[in-house]
Amino acid sequence: MISFTDVNKWYGDFRVLKDINLTIAEGEVVVVCGPSGSGKSTLIRCISRLEPIQRGHIVVDGHDVNDLKTNLTLLRAEIGFVFQQFNLYPHMTVLENITLAPRLVRGMTSGDAEKLGMDLLKKVDIPDRANHYPSQLSGGQQQRVAIARGLAMRPRIMLFDEPTSALDPEMINEVLDVMRELAREGMTMVCVTHEMGFAREVADRIIFMDEGNLVEQNSPHEFFENPQHGRTKDFLSKILSH
Repeated sequence: MISFTDVNKWYGDFRVLKDINLTIAEGEVVVVCGPSGSGKSTLIRCISRLEPIQRGHIVVDGHDVNDLKTNLTLLRAEIGFVFQQFNLYPHMTVLENITLAPRLVRGMTSGDAEKLGMDLLKKVDIPDRANHYPSQLSGGQQQRVAIARGLAMRPRIMLFDEPTSALDPEMINEVLDVMRELAREGMTMVCVTHEMGFAREVADRIIFMDEGNLVEQNSPHEFFENPQHGRTKDFLSKILSH
């Protein structure tokens, strides 16, 4: 489904990804964690070419992401992306935010798009907020709208870049519950997060990154109970003590 082969990325002289080799299977839930500046957010942003790479190959469902012949619009239609900041259009209602891309990119009629939008709002448990504006919602509700918007294109892959880090603590679970349900349904998911309880419960595999390197990857049980790398042990000792 997703493969990285010898992927390298630079920002000027700073090498942010270093010889990344990684394969993610269809239906797999992968959590990427690591300290700030480790390259984890850049890693998933490269999957949909929000960030271009300078060396190596990323292939998504048979398409080389950085091949100039690859249709980025069609590729991105298969990939839902939920960001740390919700990135909702403030001048549009919740339902309008969700239905915009299906109408413009998928060519759905307004009626079909609105039905899909309402179905997705029910899925994330806020159908009563359809005609509200983002400023009228809590942070947790806005992030659930962002997830619904990502799902509206009926993607095969969902990417989450620290989706709970901007939320008040009491709102985190309402977002994680939606992500848990997606995982149960078999969605291919790549999640950058420090929510280690979620990672332990939901992930098929956990990846630890540091200084642009993929340091360690393992099942949740092995990752938490038997980490192999000293840097992983140090990270876990700090993050699990809080």
